[in-house]
Amino acid sequence: MRVVIAEDNALLREGLVALLREREIEVVAQSEDGDGLLRIVEGHKPDLAIVDVRLPPSFTDEGVRAAIEARRRHPELAILILSQYVEPVYTSELLASGDGGIGYLLKERVGEVRTFVDALERVASGGTALDREVVAELVRSRHAGERGGKLGGLTPREREALELMAEGKTNAAIARAMVVTPGAVEKHVSNIFAKLDLPATDDDHRRVLAVLAFLGAGEA
Repeated sequence: MRVVIAEDNALLREGLVALLREREIEVVAQSEDGDGLLRIVEGHKPDLAIVDVRLPPSFTDEGVRAAIEARRRHPELAILILSQYVEPVYTSELLASGDGGIGYLLKERVGEVRTFVDALERVASGGTALDREVVAELVRSRHAGERGGKLGGLTPREREALELMAEGKTNAAIARAMVVTPGAVEKHVSNIFAKLDLPATDDDHRRVLAVLAFLGAGEA
């Protein structure tokens, strides 16, 4: 896996480089701002970009805007966004830019090394990895808007399974979190696919489509 990093905090950036190289993940270039991200993506054609939401000069949304533009130019590029804050609106915008290969984690998760690396690998393979706090905020902010849509037809347990799916959890991990059998999770997931009218393609792709539907609920 070839990775580029756009992060203005030199200490965090170097920490990320060291962490990834310890796991034999190649960091091919680094940048401190959004324009630099676009340059290194063009120059190195990485598999994945790790990007801070807030980059110079204004430290508002330069990072995510650059990530969206990089994704527009290179639809195959996987993006893992790091943020100090829970900002779900950016998650939706990024997911709207493709069919998967998107992650959004709080920076504090970098310290949870196994969780972070698992998320990185999941995103690089075309899946999604959303911070549990981001998912929780999306659930709170969009609950009312979902009632009339397809998601409104999900049972509470199916909704819970979909929220865990949005975090990038496997069926086995969902079963542990819900304290049910793997067979029960498979049934929930099958029901979710059916109720959301998702095409009968491979399950990994349908999981991404289900998450996209979840994150798109309640939008105008």
